[in-house]
Amino acid sequence: MTTAPHAAPSAPAPPAASWPGLLAAATDACLDALLERAGQDWSRPAHGLEWTRRETLDHLALGLTGYAGLLIARPTDRYITLFASLDPQAPLPACLEGLRIAASLLGSTVRDTPSDVRAWHPWGHADAAGFAAMGITELLLHTYDITHAPAQGPAWAPDDDLSTAVLTRLFPDAPDAPAGHGPFDVLLWCTGRTALPGLPRRTAWQWDGRVR
Repeated sequence: MTTAPHAAPSAPAPPAASWPGLLAAATDACLDALLERAGQDWSRPAHGLEWTRRETLDHLALGLTGYAGLLIARPTDRYITLFASLDPQAPLPACLEGLRIAASLLGSTVRDTPSDVRAWHPWGHADAAGFAAMGITELLLHTYDITHAPAQGPAWAPDDDLSTAVLTRLFPDAPDAPAGHGPFDVLLWCTGRTALPGLPRRTAWQWDGRVR
């Protein structure tokens, strides 16, 4: 993990009860953005990834379902044995339906998990809020990766409150947003996707899921 210079003081994390709603809002925003591009070529690489856009959707389905599974099984030292994927023959709108199902499963699990529960993750044993934040981060980042096409105009960006919530929960070393930049720009910097003024692009990164 690399450390950001001039890290911002930690802001209070959102209350536990707000995380299912934040996850639902992120799901709606991201799936709307992806559906708008349903007619594009999904065999092209996602921006900055080795996966195609379509393969990135499979990664999202796996991640969202896996986070729910980790909270349910609560292993202490390993990943779960359930792996989820989308029907490779399904049209894009049906794939997005699958992602909504996976996100809803995670949201329901977060809502039903007691606050004292902890589950394993290689980037820090986390509580339900932490896994919700991981799910939101996956949605925001990979929607950006899929939709980012500089030649086609301004990049997609989510509402500030979603980025602020996950920065607070998962990236305690996140810097303040420079002038002219918002919290999503900081999230992109934290995850090695862009540079910021005075901060070169990261070549290695990870979030910190531990409960603080």
